[in-house]
Amino acid sequence: MDGVRKTFDEWAQNGRAELMEVEHGKNVSKFLDTISFDEHFSFLDVGCGNGWVVRRMAKEPNCKKAIGIDKSKKMIIQAKKKTDSKNEEFVHTDIESWKYRGKFDFVFSMEALYYSDSIDEALKKIFKLLKPGGQFFCGTDFYTDNKATARWKDIMKIQMHLHSKKEWKEFFKNAGFQVKTKHIKDLKSRKKWKREYGTLFIIGTKN
Repeated sequence: MDGVRKTFDEWAQNGRAELMEVEHGKNVSKFLDTISFDEHFSFLDVGCGNGWVVRRMAKEPNCKKAIGIDKSKKMIIQAKKKTDSKNEEFVHTDIESWKYRGKFDFVFSMEALYYSDSIDEALKKIFKLLKPGGQFFCGTDFYTDNKATARWKDIMKIQMHLHSKKEWKEFFKNAGFQVKTKHIKDLKSRKKWKREYGTLFIIGTKN
């Protein structure tokens, strides 16, 4: 079993899944509040954890379907237990090997893509899964410009690809996306990096 899957299986059981929801919830909500969901849409969360973003999106009046995928089986079990609408679906898989025939209007991923074996391959697959005009929102606190989080790799002792904001933009461009970025900061946080750098969101649009 790979280290990433094992770690997140453990987190699903020891309360870290809920902690991630608390840790990321404010900035993710702030970011999603800037997006207009005023037409019917389908939504995919890559690395959905216990499914908190999927549950939030499924409550949007125009959401037809919200799917969460995660390579941790135990995270998916947690997510299924918390399901509260017919629009939600959770699948135990990684993005690269997932066989899915449909296309999405929006794909989202928070703190997950840098665990992929290949960010390029993951982005290629996400690009394919989007409808023309669809968007991919990728959030990360772990990037070289944010010095305080760069040491997470040593603490976690699992595969984590550390890149700069500039490199992330290049990955997206190489996959075919039009790209822009946005920093969402938490000015009231006790953590200095959350106030000064915050979460980097890379936004890719498929034309």
